[in-house]
Amino acid sequence: MGMVLTTGSTGMSRSEGHHLVSDSEQQLVRYRPEGLEELCQATKFSRNELQIMYRGFKNECPNGVLDEDTFKNIYSQFFPQGDSSFYAHHVFRTFDRERRGIVTFKEFVAGLSILLRGSQHEKLLWTFRLYDVNGDDVITREEMLVVVSAVYDMIHGGFSQHGFQDQRTTADHVDHLFKVTTSKEPPIEQPVTACMSE
Repeated sequence: MGMVLTTGSTGMSRSEGHHLVSDSEQQLVRYRPEGLEELCQATKFSRNELQIMYRGFKNECPNGVLDEDTFKNIYSQFFPQGDSSFYAHHVFRTFDRERRGIVTFKEFVAGLSILLRGSQHEKLLWTFRLYDVNGDDVITREEMLVVVSAVYDMIHGGFSQHGFQDQRTTADHVDHLFKVTTSKEPPIEQPVTACMSE
């Protein structure tokens, strides 16, 4: 099944994957996922697991799609001691591969499938996409600094065990992590290959 978008004031709707989007009108988004068997084949989850996840997803997202604010709110419940909003933004970005500002149930379980049951290679590619903030298949020091700072904010709330986590300590950590490989592989494969060989 496809996505159905309807706009509140005009009542216009379109289905079968076609989108009617107006920035000036409030949108009501309805989504129905593909069949359960197709999701089982596309992910590494059983039918029963998908049914349980879908009930939880629909409970948090009655319209059938997850927006970034809702995702951040859910994420914050797991990290109440820090500010998880920046890290949650980056995780959401990896699930929202089409950059629409919403994540369907299918996209959500595809991301979870990689994180929970993916191969080492799949998990490393996901991690690469997390750190590749601008999506150009290259991780710069600045991009790594953004994501590592978000991790520090989430876990420590901006504080380390010995006091305030300053920008210099974070930068030192990034410098320690940031290694450039000299390989003839495409940029996205360089760090993945390096990690897999260790």
